[in-house]
Order: sequence, then C-alpha cells, then structure tokens
Amino acid sequence: MKIGFIGLGNVGGKLAGSLVRNGFDTIVLDLDAALVAQFVTQGATAGGTPAEMMAGCDAVITCLPSPAASAAVVEGENGLLEGIVPGKIWMEMSSNDEAEVKRLGEKIIAKGGAAVDCPVSGGCHRAATGNIAIFAGCDRETFERILPVLTRLGRRVLHTGPLGSASVLKVMTNYLATVNLIACGEAMTVCKAAGMDLATTYEAIRISSGNSFCHETESQVVLNGSRDIGFTMDLVKKDIGLFQAIADRAGVPIELNPKMIEIFDDGIERYGPREHSPNIIRRLEDATGLSILADGFPAEIFDDEPEEEGYEVVRGGRQ
Repeated sequence: MKIGFIGLGNVGGKLAGSLVRNGFDTIVLDLDAALVAQFVTQGATAGGTPAEMMAGCDAVITCLPSPAASAAVVEGENGLLEGIVPGKIWMEMSSNDEAEVKRLGEKIIAKGGAAVDCPVSGGCHRAATGNIAIFAGCDRETFERILPVLTRLGRRVLHTGPLGSASVLKVMTNYLATVNLIACGEAMTVCKAAGMDLATTYEAIRISSGNSFCHETESQVVLNGSRDIGFTMDLVKKDIGLFQAIADRAGVPIELNPKMIEIFDDGIERYGPREHSPNIIRRLEDATGLSILADGFPAEIFDDEPEEEGYEVVRGGRQ
C-alpha cells in the first residue's frame, strides 16, 4: 500500500518513521518544511496538498494537534475530501472528538471512501519503536484492509467497534493517565514533606498496588527534573476536555475530571500551554517550596522492548 501521512509532530513523526523504516511507500506532509525534508532523506516522498495525497495514495493518515486541524485537512480547500474516490481510506490517528470523527468520516464514506479512527496509546517512546497500542474504530472489512499497516505502526491493535468508538476509548485512557499524573505528583510531594527519600518513595510505589504505567514513565522524568515526556499541558487540556464532552453528552455527572481541567487551566496560565505536562507538579512545588527531584532518574524515557510485528488483540488474549 502507498500511505500518505499528514502531521509529523511528537507522535506523528515517530509513527511515520515506523512506516518508512518498515518499507512502506510513504508520502509525508507537515506545515514544517524542515520535518518533511528530514523524512525525504530517510526515503519518504514529500507530499503536495492533502487532496493530491489522497488521490495518489491508498490511504492517508492524519495525526494532528486538534479537531480543528483535522477538519481543515479533511474538508478545507484542497482537503482530503477532494481526492476521495471509492476504495480510498482516511485513517485518523489524532486524539479527536468522537462526534467530530463521525461527522468527517460520514463525508468520506458518502464519497465512497472508508474512514477509521485509530488513535494510539502508550507514549512517544513506544511510538518511536513501533510498540505502541492502537485502537481502531471502523467496519470489520476496512479493519482487515488496514491491519497490515497497523501492525507495523504498533504492537497491540484492538478493533474497538464502529467509527468513533476508538476516539471514546482513547480520551478515556488519557483521562486515566491524567488522574495518575496528578495523583503521583501529590503522593511524591506529600512524602517529601513527610521526610521520605524520593527515590525510595518511587520504588515503594513501583512495587505496590499503587503502581501504574504513568508512574513508571512520567514519575521518572519528574524526579529527574526534565519533566519531558513529549507531551504538553495544552494537549492534556484538550484530551480531558474531550472526555468531559463525552461524559456530558452521556449525562454522567463525573467529579474528578472537572477538577483536573481546573488544575490544568491554572498550570497553563502559570507556565504556558506548551509547558511539559508532567511539570504540573510545579504547582505543588511552588505552593510548598519543596523540590521534587532525586538522583538516578532519566531525563527521557526510551522503549527497551525490541520491535516486532504487531498483532490484533482479542478479548482473552492475542489473535
């Protein structure tokens, strides 16, 4: 398959890199011409407009920072819709709103194409090695067509149901990750104030029932001080805002998420929207005068799991 890839940012660039590394004929596009040029040196081809890319590719992937950006690429001037003919596939790998994915996907389907929301979960370090998890929302026939692509982009691939279902599950997982991020920050700050060694605190959490993926990754860069996990406060705010929209539409009166939105609104006001998201702990450092740092922790998280072809996850095990 010839694959177009639009959006070469923190996550998109790593996913596109997996396509190129695994020998796919890959056409790339980004607002940053330098990123495109870098991929060309690695064997990709520079794309023209989104419409031209869709016309020339079997499938086009978008991995963009906001629902508005995805809408502009799909339905704007020279957008993907202008290049859609029967048999073409739009694969939305951005963290997007379920309702917006359905709206745009229906326009693609009306022109004879297929639409998939296939966001990823697991962090930039796993996106870089092709070991990230992927959710895919679409009909089964389309899922079978794109599975050979998804199993090179990621390790574990879950068919979540119809279009839009993957986006619901994606923002749910980001909601949970944000709960963990804030909770880990509070836990470590309280332990520091109580006189505990922070490296010991990290290990106590890691071997306990309080452990989490977020702790094993983000807590390490918090303690290092880099606070760099490849994700920013504005993106967290976007994702938990999307989760809130789902809850509101479903009529579920959730309580934690509104407070987290308030916390990240405050963090953005204090430190800026592009501040590293784990640095939300700085609010507590500022409030207490404590420094939540410890020696021996990495500035960046790398995936030490070897890359191998992915597989479909089914209930109870792998396919």
